[in-house]
Amino acid sequence: MPTHQVTPPLDSLVLYKNKPARVAALGDKIDIELAGGQTKRVRPKDIELLHPGPLRQIADLVPLDGELTAAWELLEGTETTLRELAELAFDAYTPASAWAVWQQVAEGLAFVGTPSAIQVRSREIVERERAEREAKAAADQAWRALLERLAAARPAPDDAPHLGEIERLAVGQSDQSRILAALGHAQTPESAHRALIQIGHWPEHHNPHPRRCGAPLVDLDLPIPDLATETRLDLTHLSAYAIDDEGNQDPDDALSLDGERLWIHVADVGALVRPESDLECEARARGANLYLPEGVINMLPGAVTAQLGLGLQEISPALSFAVCCDSEGAIRDVEIHRTWVRVTRLSYDTVEQRLHEAPFATLRAITDRYRARRFALGASRLDLPDVSVRVTAGQVCIRPLPRLVSRELVADAMLMAGEAVARLCSEHAIPIPFASQPPPDSSDDSADLASMYARRRGFKPTRLVLEPERHAGLGLDYYTRATSPLRRYSDLLVHQQLRAWLDGTPLLERTQVLERIGEAEQSSIAVRRGERLSNQHWKLVYLKDNPNWTGEGVVVALEERRAVLLIPELALETRLRVRDGVTLNQTLKLGVNDVDLPELSVSFRVLG
Repeated sequence: MPTHQVTPPLDSLVLYKNKPARVAALGDKIDIELAGGQTKRVRPKDIELLHPGPLRQIADLVPLDGELTAAWELLEGTETTLRELAELAFDAYTPASAWAVWQQVAEGLAFVGTPSAIQVRSREIVERERAEREAKAAADQAWRALLERLAAARPAPDDAPHLGEIERLAVGQSDQSRILAALGHAQTPESAHRALIQIGHWPEHHNPHPRRCGAPLVDLDLPIPDLATETRLDLTHLSAYAIDDEGNQDPDDALSLDGERLWIHVADVGALVRPESDLECEARARGANLYLPEGVINMLPGAVTAQLGLGLQEISPALSFAVCCDSEGAIRDVEIHRTWVRVTRLSYDTVEQRLHEAPFATLRAITDRYRARRFALGASRLDLPDVSVRVTAGQVCIRPLPRLVSRELVADAMLMAGEAVARLCSEHAIPIPFASQPPPDSSDDSADLASMYARRRGFKPTRLVLEPERHAGLGLDYYTRATSPLRRYSDLLVHQQLRAWLDGTPLLERTQVLERIGEAEQSSIAVRRGERLSNQHWKLVYLKDNPNWTGEGVVVALEERRAVLLIPELALETRLRVRDGVTLNQTLKLGVNDVDLPELSVSFRVLG
C-alpha cells in the first residue's frame, strides 16, 4: 500500500498500480499519463512518488546499463533508499534510473521494500529465493508442456504418474482432478473416463467399472493348508455328475442317485478354510467371486478350487446332503455327511440330450415334483432373456442362454439342498444366514414378457437373516444358500457351521454370524454391481463395434412419451420415444443410433 500521499510535482514519475505514470496536471485530483498516452484522474493516495522529474513522456524511461549487482553486493544486508541505490548503480538519480531500480525492487529478489526504505537481502536469502523461483518456473513449464501433450493426445511415457490423478477420478477414488479442470472437462468419473480415452491413456474399450465399484481386481494369493485326515463316508461307488456350463472352472456341486435318495454333493471348502483363518478373513472381505466377461477374480486362491473342485481330482472330498422327495414334492429324511465322491463333469447341453437316459430321467422326475410343489406354494415363474457375455482377445461374444431342462434340473436340486439345510439348522438351532424375500408388489402370474418384467421389478432384494423367513420368489418357507462355497462367502459360512455341528465343536454365535454376513454382504454388493455394469459395458462395446446391428425389441413397459424395451438377443433394456399406439409385448425392429461408453448409454431408433 502506498506510504507517500504528499501531492507530487508536475511532470514527476509516480507509480500507479505497479506501472509508471507521469503527473500531467494538478487539482482536486491528479491527472496522470500512462504508457501509450492514456490519461487518468486519480487521488493522491492512489499513486506513489518515484522521482520528482521532470519527466516529459513515459517513453523516456528507456532501459539503462548499470551496476545493480555490484550495488547489491556492496549493500548486502543493509537498508537504503531509491535515490541512494539509483546513484550507486547508475551514477545518477533520474526518472529512468529510478524506474530501473524500482523494477528490481518490484521483482522482489535482491531488493524489497518502499522507495524510502529498501531492504537489501542477504546472499543466502537471494540464492534460496532464486532456486525456488527457478524450480517454480521449471514446474510451470513442465505443467504447460504436459497440458499441451494431453490436449494433443500425445502423452509421454513418463506422464503416467500425472494421469493417475485422472484415473483416480475416473474410478471414483477422488472427486477432482487439477489436470482435468485445466483441460476443460467436467469433474465427474464419466468425464475422466472420456478424457483418458481421448488422451490415449486408456483404450476405447477399457472397463473401469469393477475398480470404480470397489470390487477386488486380483486373485487371492495365500498358502493353502493340507487337507486334514477325517472320517468320511465313501460314496465313490455312486455315479456323480457335476453339470455346468461348458468351460466352467469352479465346479462346486454334483448329483448322485442312491435308490430313492438324491445326493447333492458340494465341495467341502470348510475342510480347508477354517473360521478366523487368513483364508476365511480374506474370503469374507471379498464376499464372492467376481465374474466378468473378461475373466474371473476368485474369492479364494485357485489352489483351493484345484484341490476341492468336484471332478478336478479323481476322488474329491465333499459335504454331501441326502434327501428324499415324496410324491407331493416335499423333502424328507435329510442327512449330511463328509464324503468321498468320484465325479464326472458334464455340460448342460450334453445332459439335455440324455434326459431320457438313466440316471437323468429319474433326476428329472424328482426335481419336476419338487418344482411343481414350489409353484403350487407361490414361486414365481420368470422366463426373461439371459445371455452369456465373454471377451476373448478383445472380441466380445454374446450368446443367448436358452431355457434348458437340464439347467432347471440342477437349479431345483440346489434349491432342495438349500431347503434341507435350512430346515435342519432351524430344528437344531444352528445359527446360519437364512435367505428370505418378501412377496412382489404384483401378483400377476402371466407368462408374457411384459408381465414377467413387471413382476421382476416388483421383487424386493433377497435378505440374509438369522431366523427362517419365507422366500416368496422361490416359494419356500425355509431356505439358505449352501451349494456354492467356492464362490460365495455366505455358503462357506453355512458349511463351517455344519461342520462344527457334525464335529460337536462350538458353533459361531448368532452375533458372530450376523457380523460376518454384514461384512461379506457389503463386499458382495460391490461385486454384484461390478458384474452388472461390466456386462452392460461389454454389450455396448459389442454394439459400438457393430454399428450396423439390427434386432428386435419387445415393449415391456410404457412410460410418459417413452417405452421400455427388452432386446432378447442381448438381454438389454432400453428406453426410447415411440409413436402413439405402441402396446405391451409389441415387437419393434431396432437399429443402433449412438453408443457412449463413458456414460454407459446406448440409444436406438425404430426401423420401418
